[in-house]
Amino acid sequence: VQPVVESGGGSVQAGESLKLSCTAPGFANNRCVLNWYRQFAGKPREFISQIDNSGRTWYTDSVKGRFTISADKVKDTVYLQMNSLKPDDTATYFCKTTEGRTGSRACDQVDWGQGTQVTVSS
Repeated sequence: VQPVVESGGGSVQAGESLKLSCTAPGFANNRCVLNWYRQFAGKPREFISQIDNSGRTWYTDSVKGRFTISADKVKDTVYLQMNSLKPDDTATYFCKTTEGRTGSRACDQVDWGQGTQVTVSS
């Protein structure tokens, strides 16, 4: 099974923006939920945002109002637009498909990718 592929990370100054991409095999066809996570150094991954196959979105409080998740079903790609970045956003960002309530089992069988590193300097 192919893994997800994250890209778009980099090093920026506080207040600047980045747009991350996640190519997730089968996202559209399997009606998956796509989740973004981030992992701070030395800590486990934490959930930050998700979008379902109908376009409904959810954000954790720490990123709400600054990050926007969107999907391009034709490309099986989900984006995370990150504005007003803070040093506390420095982390490795991962994405993952899950079955949710309407997806197929295949959504849960896609491997984790390597993540993409975001570094925000003050």
